[in-house]
Amino acid sequence: MNGAQALVKLLEQHGVTHVFGIPGAKVDSVFIALLDSPIELVLCRHEQNAAFMAQAFGRLTGTIGVCLATSGPGVTNLVTGLATATSEGDPVLAIGGEVPLDDRFKHTHQALDGVDVMRPVTKFAQSALNVHDLPEVFGNAVRAAESGRPGAAFLGLPKDVGLAELGELPAGPWGQPISIGSASATSVSHAAQLLNSCRKPIALLGMQASSPQHAESLQHFLQAAGIPYASTFQGPGQWVAPDHFVGRVGLFRNQPADKLLDAADGVLTIGFDAIEYDPSLWNSGNPRPLIAVDVVPPDQDRAFLPAAELIGDIGASLKALQAGLTVQVDPSFRSAATAHIAELHSTVAEGAQMGGSPVPPLRVVHDIQQVITPETILALDVGSHYIWMNRYVPAQHARQVMVSNGQQTLGVALPWAMAARLLYPDAPILSVSGDGGFLFTATELETARRIGSRFVHLIWNSSSYDMVEFQEQAHYGKVSGVKLGHYDVEKFAESFGCRGHHIDDADQLLPLIREGLQQDVPVLIDIPIDYSKNLRLMQDVYQDFIH
Repeated sequence: MNGAQALVKLLEQHGVTHVFGIPGAKVDSVFIALLDSPIELVLCRHEQNAAFMAQAFGRLTGTIGVCLATSGPGVTNLVTGLATATSEGDPVLAIGGEVPLDDRFKHTHQALDGVDVMRPVTKFAQSALNVHDLPEVFGNAVRAAESGRPGAAFLGLPKDVGLAELGELPAGPWGQPISIGSASATSVSHAAQLLNSCRKPIALLGMQASSPQHAESLQHFLQAAGIPYASTFQGPGQWVAPDHFVGRVGLFRNQPADKLLDAADGVLTIGFDAIEYDPSLWNSGNPRPLIAVDVVPPDQDRAFLPAAELIGDIGASLKALQAGLTVQVDPSFRSAATAHIAELHSTVAEGAQMGGSPVPPLRVVHDIQQVITPETILALDVGSHYIWMNRYVPAQHARQVMVSNGQQTLGVALPWAMAARLLYPDAPILSVSGDGGFLFTATELETARRIGSRFVHLIWNSSSYDMVEFQEQAHYGKVSGVKLGHYDVEKFAESFGCRGHHIDDADQLLPLIREGLQQDVPVLIDIPIDYSKNLRLMQDVYQDFIH
């Protein structure tokens, strides 16, 4: 076999089912090799979207999603997707074509040092400079992507290495996962002593706590410990321990859960990364102890210096910690947590009574909640809608709600919805974007139609980059660079063989969502949105700096 065929065989052995990409002369050998493979090739319209789809596979499965691009601009177009995956803990393997070895240092067509380009946005970046090295580079790339806090890895494939004869593929296993155990007994004992001394403890759940592999351990721990817990936008929500959930935190420090976080005399973070919610916003000038449970040590930060660190398998560490806990939560603190939960529910309930057009955000949130089932996957883009949705839409299982909370990358929702449909062909799939973010990746509707993907995509339409607009208004008293033009969503959808709707009244929305979920093509619903109450999102914001 040649190098490309060997690479495809390695992907098969690792259980890869789909590859997302765009062809080109430097990497065509891999596309040809895929013809004889059970792996499904998903031909995309843009490499960035291929990376987003691979990221969704990585997030939802815990193993690498794979994207494939040619040299030069093909590789550079992957960068945003890989940066998003690495920032947000999603395992991705990107394979990028390269010029032949003899041309590596020439100023020739599509010559580019892809490894140097990829190093800042991946956990691992290396080229296979010899066909016999290919299995080793592959194995190291996969282990880097899937181990510790997951992220992206880049494998460069020179054209002649892909075509070179290998003979037999060396016996593996290549890229086998690394199994780690609990944190040390000494660390666990110290953490238990600290928590047991607290009377107002709170847990803060981050993105790695939302991994399905930790779901059972996380539920057992929080239900047994009885500690109130908050979650970041990307962390697990109410489903873990409904009686102890106090809401999500992130972006602006003004949520009900933030009040409890401020009052806590100890904070247990689980799978939390500072990129999700800057510790300087929620932990400055507060001397209470922090206890971090994670798979990798957190970066040292003056606002985040844990008194105890449980570094190891998150589920195993929680199980060990649970055995030593005798926490006695102050009744007044528990009552405050209950009040915060009630505050969240009452806010959402307001949406049911809101109508008209443009549609109030809480009405859209309310209607979306009416159709979400335990099987639903909800993919969120970034914008004002993502703040409303993350605050008030509960999740019913691990990673049910997909969101970009590290890089806040525009355009992720549509490709994520397409990838979720491939993984869960019978599940209801909903995605949400603003009218700005939608057009970042909307050309993939052709791909969705071609591969038979179906989902309902809601466009919160304000004819602006509204998340930027209302923050500029609050910060500067004026706005700049945010106003957008109109486009016809119905005609746009129809041009790709999809269905499009524009609503003129809030009462039209819920029936259209329900109808759309029954269609066999993607359905777009254009919602004129009333963002006049957006400053409510920033009410009583404490920090001076706005992200």
